[in-house]
Amino acid sequence: MPLAKRYIWRVASALKWAFADLETVNVNVDRQTLSSEDLRKVAELLRFRPLQLCIFLKTLLGQEAMERMMAEAVALADQEE
Repeated sequence: MPLAKRYIWRVASALKWAFADLETVNVNVDRQTLSSEDLRKVAELLRFRPLQLCIFLKTLLGQEAMERMMAEAVALADQEE
């Protein structure tokens, strides 16, 4: 089966498009202007996504690669302003 028709491609492509235009200015504006209830709803929608991404990476690339990727991501995120 071609890569473009596989499940892992669908997941990777969805993440690519989800974050293709990521910028924090609008995230900050939304966070500051959302009601507490709406922020709670968004947080609940995102609650299990980090875990799901870790499970996906662990299954695809192995435990060590998943841990390395996530540690690198956290370190880079910590450097962001």
